[in-house]
Amino acid sequence: MWSGGAAYVSVHKVHQQVLSQLDPGSPVETWLLQGEGIPDSSVFGPCREWQLSSAALKGRGLARLMRPWLQGRFLRALQKSNAHVVLLDGIGAARFLLPVIRKLPEIRAVVLFHGQTRFRRADHALFARFPASQLQLAAVSRTLAVSLQTNLQAPAMTLRTALEPEAFLAAAVTREQAREILGVPSDVGPVFGAVGRLVADKGFGCLLEAFSRLSVRYPEARLWIIGEGAERTSLEARIAQFGLGDRVCLPGHIDDAARLFKAFDWLVVPSRAEGLGLIVQEAVLARVPVLLSDLEVFREQLGDAARYVSVDDPSAWAEAMSKAIGQSGLQVANEQSVVLDPQGSWRQFRQGVRALLSTGK
Repeated sequence: MWSGGAAYVSVHKVHQQVLSQLDPGSPVETWLLQGEGIPDSSVFGPCREWQLSSAALKGRGLARLMRPWLQGRFLRALQKSNAHVVLLDGIGAARFLLPVIRKLPEIRAVVLFHGQTRFRRADHALFARFPASQLQLAAVSRTLAVSLQTNLQAPAMTLRTALEPEAFLAAAVTREQAREILGVPSDVGPVFGAVGRLVADKGFGCLLEAFSRLSVRYPEARLWIIGEGAERTSLEARIAQFGLGDRVCLPGHIDDAARLFKAFDWLVVPSRAEGLGLIVQEAVLARVPVLLSDLEVFREQLGDAARYVSVDDPSAWAEAMSKAIGQSGLQVANEQSVVLDPQGSWRQFRQGVRALLSTGK
C-alpha cells in the first residue's frame, strides 16, 4: 500500500475487506511504501514499513538517481517472498512496483483503483508491457471502472466494495450510546453528520455555508463533521465567520466512526468526487438516511432512493437539508436499504474478490 496513517483509513478498510475473503491460512504480507500504521487486523499479516520518501517513490530530483537501486531492493524482496499475487494500491504504487514485477513472470499483479486518476503517457506504455495473464486492473465502482477503460483503453474489472452486514451491525452502538460518545446534547436536533478527510474535495466548505443558511430557520439543528486534514484551519475560520461555534463540531479523526452513525438523523455527503464512497454503504447499514452530491458513483449505488444535490451549491444543499427535516428519515433509510441490498452486494463482492485474486494454481 502507498501509505499508512489516518488519511488512508478508507483505503485500508477496502484492502481489509478484500483480504478477509482469502482462504483461511493463506499467507499475507503487507508492505507500506511510506508512513506507518495500518488497522490492527490479522488479515494484513506481518507489515513491513519501507519508510520511503515521496521524492524517492516518484523519482523526483536527485532521488531519481536512487530509483534503480530502490527497485533492486524490492526485486530481491519479492523474490524472497514467494508471492503469487501482489495487490497494488492505485497508480502511485503501480508506477513504482510494476517495472519490478514485470521481471518476475511468476507473480500476478492486481492494481486496485480507489478514485479518479490522472494518467500519464508513460502509464499507458507501462500497462501495455504486461500480458493479460500477469496484470489485472480493477476499480471499486462501476463508474470508476468505465472511466479507467476509457482513459487507458484497457479492460478494468468492477469490484464494488461492500461490507459484511452482520459484522458491521455487531460493531455498531445504539443511538443513545453514539450520542453520548460524540457529546451530542439531548435537547437539540435534527443532527446532521458528515465524515471524511478535511480536504477540499469533500465539500465541507460548501456544507458549512449551507448549514449556516439552514440554521436561520432551524436554530436547534446541529452538524458534526468527523475527520482530520489540511482544511481544518480553514473550516474553523468559516465556522467562526458564520457564527456557528455552538452548532458545529469538528471532533477530529475517530477510529471506526461508522459505528457511531446512529447518532445522526441524516448523513450528508457533499463530495466533489469519489471513487465509491464507502460511507454510503455504512450509512445504509446503520439505517441512517443519506443526502448525496449528484455524482454518478452515488447514483450507481442508490438509484432513485436518494436525493442528489448539485456539487458546490450551498443554496441547493440548504434547501435539501431543510426538506429532509420534514421527511420520515426511517422511511428513506428503509428505501435506500432495499435498493443497495447490502446482503446481495456482499455476496457479489466476495465472488469478485475470489476471481480477482485467483492465482490459477
